Amino acid sequence: MPGKRVQFDDETWEAIEATIRDSGSNFQELADEAFADLLKKRKRPVGLMESLKESVRTPPSQAKRKRT
Repeated sequence: MPGKRVQFDDETWEAIEATIRDSGSNFQELADEAFADLLKKRKRPVGLMESLKESVRTPPSQAKRKRT
C-alpha cells in the first residue's frame, strides 16, 4: 500500500486527535472514511467493481433523450 505524508495546521490536528479519542478509531480509519466520503462526493469510483458498474450506467445526457 503506498504511503503519503500530509501536514495539518495545529488547530486541525488537535481536532483530529479529539475525534480519534472520542470515536475510538485510529488515524488510518478516519483517513479512510474521509477519503471514501470525498471520492463519493466527487462521484469517483473506488475499485474495479465500482468502476465497472459506473461504466455501464447511462450518462444523464443520454437518459433524457426520447426515442423516436
